[in-house]
Amino acid sequence: MNLWIRLFWLLLTARWRGHLNLPHDASNITFRVWPHDLDLSMHMNNGRYLTLMDLGRLDVMVRSGLWQQVMQRRWTPIASAITMRFQRELRPLQQFRLQTKLACWTTSQVVMEQIFIFSGGPRDGQIAARALFKGGLYDRTTKSFVPITELMRAIDIFAESPDQTAEIEAFLKTDETLRQGRTF
Repeated sequence: MNLWIRLFWLLLTARWRGHLNLPHDASNITFRVWPHDLDLSMHMNNGRYLTLMDLGRLDVMVRSGLWQQVMQRRWTPIASAITMRFQRELRPLQQFRLQTKLACWTTSQVVMEQIFIFSGGPRDGQIAARALFKGGLYDRTTKSFVPITELMRAIDIFAESPDQTAEIEAFLKTDETLRQGRTF
């Protein structure tokens, strides 16, 4: 139930948090670690990070105007790969900010960086976890990923992808290796 409340609150407050101009603006959402977010080690469960990252990406789509196009065209958001580095634990009642920004894109996939940052306390501003996400929007009618140029055009963006950083290149290479790998 708590995730539905967070989702509802995110959608309800999106208008007051302002429009995001992609690819330059980042989404910043503040959360708190509640008891139902904890695992047996009394810190935020690693699965909860992934769930909150969904909300960060949704916030980017809603506030950039892309979500309206997604709904009208019946596109489906698809996650292809995620890599994450946990640096410091988020403890009970700790307030933190999730920053989500578009890092770069290929012909049909985007790479987003998502960072969990302590808000307040002795670790204020420090990074708790950092992730790279790769995904796209899938058109079930054409049975293919929507070209990024079409996504961008749908929200009046005509920008070139920023250059890939060394971290992103390594992430994409690892993803491709895993994609082509054998199963056990």
